[in-house]
Parts: sequence; C-alpha cells; structure tokens
Amino acid sequence: MALTKRFGLKGNDLRLISLFLRFNSDVKIMKFFRYFLICALALFVVSSCKKNTENRWKVNIKDPAQKVEVIDISKEFYSAAVPLEEFKAKYPWFQGTVPNEDFAVRRSDSAEIAIYKDASSKINIPKLNTDLTDLFSHVQFYFPEFREPKVFLYSSALQGIMEPIFYQPSENILFIDLTGFMGDNHPDYKGLETYFQSSMNPQNIVPKVSEILAENFVKPNTDHQKFIDALIYNGKLMTLQDAFLPGFPDYLKMNYTQKQYEWAKANEANIWNYFVENNLVFNDDLRLNERFINPGPFSKFYTEIDNESSPQVGIFTGWQICRKFYEENPDTKLTDFLKMSAQDIFNKSSYKPKN
Repeated sequence: MALTKRFGLKGNDLRLISLFLRFNSDVKIMKFFRYFLICALALFVVSSCKKNTENRWKVNIKDPAQKVEVIDISKEFYSAAVPLEEFKAKYPWFQGTVPNEDFAVRRSDSAEIAIYKDASSKINIPKLNTDLTDLFSHVQFYFPEFREPKVFLYSSALQGIMEPIFYQPSENILFIDLTGFMGDNHPDYKGLETYFQSSMNPQNIVPKVSEILAENFVKPNTDHQKFIDALIYNGKLMTLQDAFLPGFPDYLKMNYTQKQYEWAKANEANIWNYFVENNLVFNDDLRLNERFINPGPFSKFYTEIDNESSPQVGIFTGWQICRKFYEENPDTKLTDFLKMSAQDIFNKSSYKPKN
C-alpha cells in the first residue's frame, strides 16, 4: 500500500514486481545449486583421477632388507698389491678351471684394465647400494622367504655383456658385469646391434636385476603354448617389475627408450586390434614369439609401420592386460595372481583398450 501511494503503482504493477523478485530469487538459488553441483563434480573427478593414478605397489615397508654393500672384485683382481693366492682364497668360486698362468696374464693386461676402469667410472656405487636395498626390500615384502643376496661387481672385459646379470639362488649371490652397462653408443660396443645397446646404460642395472629375480617367481607354461600364454607370462614378469620397482620409470622396466615406450602407449589399442583382427591371441604359432616377444629392432606386423614400431610389443601388451586385471580385481594377492592361468587372467581383465 505504501508503494502504491509513494510511487503511484497499481495492483498489476505490484504483481509484476513480485514475480520479478521471485524469479530473480529463484535464479540466484539455481545459480547457487549449479555452482554447488559443478564444485562437487570437480571434487569427484579429482578424487577419481587421484585414485586411478595412485600406484598400488607403493607400500610401507616396516622391515627393510639389510643395506647392500656391493663388492667390486675386479678392483682387487687388477690390483698388483693383492697377491693372486690371496685373491683366490678370498673368492674361491672365481677361478673355476682357469690356470694361474692365464690369470697372471689377464691381471696385467693393459687393455682389460682400461676397460674395467672405464666401466667402473660410470657406476654410482652409493646410489646402486641404495637402489638394490630398496629392490630387495620390496621382494621380501611380497616373498618373505627371499633373502637378499651378496652382490659382486666384476669386469668380463666385454665377454659377458649379453647376459650381464648372473644370479645363483642356491648360493645366494648376484654378479653384475660392469662392462655390460657402459652406455649406448660406447666405442667398445661397436658392431653390437643398436637395439641391445639401448638398455646397456648404468640406469638399466637395477631393472635388469629385478627382471632376473622376477623370473624365479614365475613358472612358465611348459605345455604347448598359445600366444596368450606368452603374453600373460611376460605380463606377470612385468607386474613383478611394478611391485619390485614402484618408483622406477616404466620404460626402464621394459628395457625401452623413452621414445619406444611412448610409441607403445600411443598405439596400445592399434596393437591389440591387430592381434584380434588377425586371430593371433589364441594362435599357437611359435613364430609369434619371434615377431612380438623376442628382442629386436622393431616388432614385425608385416606392414609399412614396422620400422617405426617398438620391439617386443607382445610383452608390453601382456603387461597392460595384467594391469587391467588388477584394476578390475584390486584385492587379488600377488602370489595368487602368479598362480592363475593365462586364460583366467585375460577373462577377468576385461581388456579392451580404446584409441
């Protein structure tokens, strides 16, 4: 009434103002709820992303392995201050069937000594001790019966670079050939295939040790294999790499370069579609291992992309299947997972990568 007198408003005018105020109030409420929903959705997305990207293998280890102190036996072997008999008594397993005369020649060989000094200069011993201690701690966490081995560094003078890690579980000792990790494109590697050299860097030592240890926990299928069996066997090994080395880059676990890993990730769906469309997944042709599992410069799709492709994409695919399995079955114990058949893991993974 006061409004009509003061501003000369009529009844219809008041109704319009009332509707406008009510509408304006509703708009504000709607805006508030819309803002609230957007914020809630954003928080949900962030929370989901954090959950999805969380590394399930990062665990709290209360009882770490005993600190590793690697022993460089070649340092003593090439030292004139250490008598041969003293060296042999300290490392009785080193001599084998090699005569003393041959040892004496090798100990004074300037070329061998130069190779050893070059190789050893590239290794950060304190960091290697720390990384191996962390590795052994993670292995013990999942396999309590595992005991950290004594670790020895040595130089094979380039004779053992194709298999630079040697593990003897029965005696619990591990050998690392320094000359197998002098860096890709090293002059002493001249003539060696480039695809081997890409994983012959100091940063590849610990992943290769982890790989050797993993092989002791995964039993291969000795029956006539299908391709899926090879995929999942290697996927299990790579899953152990995830568990043993949760802080290491994925490309090092695969013995890949960063570029090779990025290619495999970008083409994951294309690789799988190729396997499916060509009926390879359940195929029992053993030549598939040579094409997609064994080391090489690239994978063999028999297409124009071969030279651009990353090698061993079968291992990569098996790894992704096993990762998807754990996304779908996160409570599965690692030891139980390793006992599962390839078919069971594949079925329960619901693996269908998308572009």
